[in-house]
Amino acid sequence: MNTALLSHHDCLDHVNPPGHPEQVARLRAINAVLEAEEFAYLVREDAPLATDAMIDRVHPAPHRERLEAMVPNEGWRPIDGDTFVGPATLRAARRAAGAVCRAVDMVMAGEVRNAFCAVRPPGHHAELERAMGFCYFGTVAIGALHAIHEHGLSRVAIMDFDVHHGNGTQDLLWGEPRVRFASTHQMPLYPGSGAADEVGLHGQIVNVPLPPGSSGGVFRAGMLGRVLPELDDFAPELVLISAGFDAHARDPLANLNLTEDDFAWATARLCDLADKHCGGRVVSTLEGGYDLSALASSVAAHVRVLMDRGYG
Repeated sequence: MNTALLSHHDCLDHVNPPGHPEQVARLRAINAVLEAEEFAYLVREDAPLATDAMIDRVHPAPHRERLEAMVPNEGWRPIDGDTFVGPATLRAARRAAGAVCRAVDMVMAGEVRNAFCAVRPPGHHAELERAMGFCYFGTVAIGALHAIHEHGLSRVAIMDFDVHHGNGTQDLLWGEPRVRFASTHQMPLYPGSGAADEVGLHGQIVNVPLPPGSSGGVFRAGMLGRVLPELDDFAPELVLISAGFDAHARDPLANLNLTEDDFAWATARLCDLADKHCGGRVVSTLEGGYDLSALASSVAAHVRVLMDRGYG
């Protein structure tokens, strides 16, 4: 058993306007650090394109069709002040969603124990009929419903430790009792959702807002006090991670003070959960992280833990 790394060069072709924080250099920095010798044993695979059927399980087809109609031949078309559609945007977004679905297939088939999807654009802000926050399709939600519909699972857990609340994942899964969604995030902060009393139609959503300036100790206390007990009680058959690294102390878009050690600790605790309930099956996908050096070192710490558990 080992760890898969899924990515695709199409994810480098999605280009935002100059100065945009969700830049091509993010994935280049990750690719560079994962080329180190210590990561030589990753099972590397190109991400396939998500099909219409995969996307339409979570978004109404008109959402996808509206985005497709916006694709320009050159330049950008704005959706809002943060989110732009360029010539290669939707192909990259399909690769991101396809990566998670393929990774789910791999861990469910026992080809690998766990997987990390080094993809962009991110997905956790994409709501039912609204692209926003650099996101177009709800990548991790697409992966969760793929696991349910294609592999017959009835309990899928998602943990989102991005500094921004995964409003899109919450919106897409608000009424889905087969998925338990947990999120730690800074509050107040964009997008303004994620209060502790937002619990979903079936009480299956667990939000743990953290005040600005919170340390890794506050984050770990939230994980130990709320997130991990709730996910343990759910006894998931698969654990998905929305791995945003913008809660790092050096990230320019927020004000939490996590370090690489905190991300590694959280990854290990989620792997413990998966070891207990589902044979170690974990699929992680990249969300945010905008300081290039902090992003690269945090991803390296995250993947080291996955690899260590992959050979467990």
